Amino acid sequence: MEFLFSDHRLDTDRRELRRGAEAVAIEPQVFDLLVHLIESRDRVVSKDDLIAAVWGGRIVSDSTLTSRINAARKAVGDNGDTQKLIRTIARKGFRFVGEVHVAPAAAALAGAAEQSTEPARPALPLPDRPAIAVLPFTNMTDDPAQDYFSDGISEDIITALSKLRWFFVIARNSSFVYKGRAVHLKQVAEELGVGYVVEGSVRKVGDDRELADVFAVQDEITEAIVAAIEPQLFAAENFRARRKTPDSMDAWDLLMRALSHYWRVTRQDNMVAQALLEKATAIDPNYGQAFGVLATSHTFGAHMGWADMAAVTPIAERAAAAAILADSEDPWAHHALGTVYLFARRFDDSLAEFETALRLNPNFSMAQAYYGLTLSYCGRWQEAVPSVQRALRLSPHDPLAAVYCGIASYAHYVGRNYDEAMRLAREGIRQRADFVGAHRVLTAAAGRAGHNDVATAALQELRRAQPNISLDWIARQMPIRHDAEREDYLEGFRRAGLA
Repeated sequence: MEFLFSDHRLDTDRRELRRGAEAVAIEPQVFDLLVHLIESRDRVVSKDDLIAAVWGGRIVSDSTLTSRINAARKAVGDNGDTQKLIRTIARKGFRFVGEVHVAPAAAALAGAAEQSTEPARPALPLPDRPAIAVLPFTNMTDDPAQDYFSDGISEDIITALSKLRWFFVIARNSSFVYKGRAVHLKQVAEELGVGYVVEGSVRKVGDDRELADVFAVQDEITEAIVAAIEPQLFAAENFRARRKTPDSMDAWDLLMRALSHYWRVTRQDNMVAQALLEKATAIDPNYGQAFGVLATSHTFGAHMGWADMAAVTPIAERAAAAAILADSEDPWAHHALGTVYLFARRFDDSLAEFETALRLNPNFSMAQAYYGLTLSYCGRWQEAVPSVQRALRLSPHDPLAAVYCGIASYAHYVGRNYDEAMRLAREGIRQRADFVGAHRVLTAAAGRAGHNDVATAALQELRRAQPNISLDWIARQMPIRHDAEREDYLEGFRRAGLA
């Protein structure tokens, strides 16, 4: 069902609120409150009615109810002074007084057409450990530019929880798919395969809070989550997530902004992220995570074909060394050093660094995937495949999922499983046609399998995605440990027609 009022459209099937063509960020609980008021617009809704409908009859303080009413008003462009849509009726309750038109939901119409052709996706199985997803916290300020701050709080909570080995924590990129969407928590839990979902909101008021206060709040939230799920663990050990805080909020702000660009995975955004990270490390020369992300962004960009590996390696190596020196317990620092060692062909050192990163954060999906990539380059494809599969399971909706598919396809190529390599490469290309790794494997695998037409077409697409591709580039840039496996990979490209 869709309710149209003012310049808004509220879709109860998709659980979306839009102002014109723009999605409005709204918490699920606030969404439910707004729906109940609109559906009951022909009468005054009492406080008890709202509590029964939205909170299931649980005890709710007046301040909580007022906060949610204010959030609902803000979401629809209303406020407590004008009350043009949500009106307070003194000593009686609340009433939605805007003019409402009702229409069938677009999702319902589309669903009727697609029902016969697309079967419902089964829910992901729950892992053998408590599984948690932390949704992006809602920015409750009036400034959309502050989204990075609420996102950063969410990311740090994910990182802190991930350091606990008894949790299975969904990676940031899959959780953040739900940003700005009022999705029912049961749906989130089913889609991500978790038993617990954490949601919240952040309101930044002024600049009078000390940096330590922000991280203290994060620690308290994390402690509360642990206490709710595993009380005996909390009783045995006073939990505090290990982390080093930067010396200035400015550096932390810059890192959070940089990460928001880095995860978009484009050449331009990668360059913007690097510029922001350079500023962050100039402000705080001891900020290990900022150096770690900076080093990773350089090696990742070169691996994507956006930069020359020989040119960026010294920059990445200095940043990775600075990350380790600043904070030897930061997973990003060891991940960064692992990528530097990989492309320097220090394979054993690279594997050791990725293993350290995963010891520090067992749910670091990118480190898990690149650990699999390094194993593949070392010819250990049987170990690489489950490693990359775990990365995809940790982050089912990751922007880097196409890269992970490319890594898995290369692992199968090394194992001479050409059909599976081609299938996974095609899946990576389906997700992101501009990710070159999957194009490379598809071309070589098709050439090796004797699928000449497929190999020719794949090579054409590869050249479009990576114009500088050549046999010489592959031999120089791809750190394949064993000469025989490098020659085998090159032979696949030769058969496809690459010179």
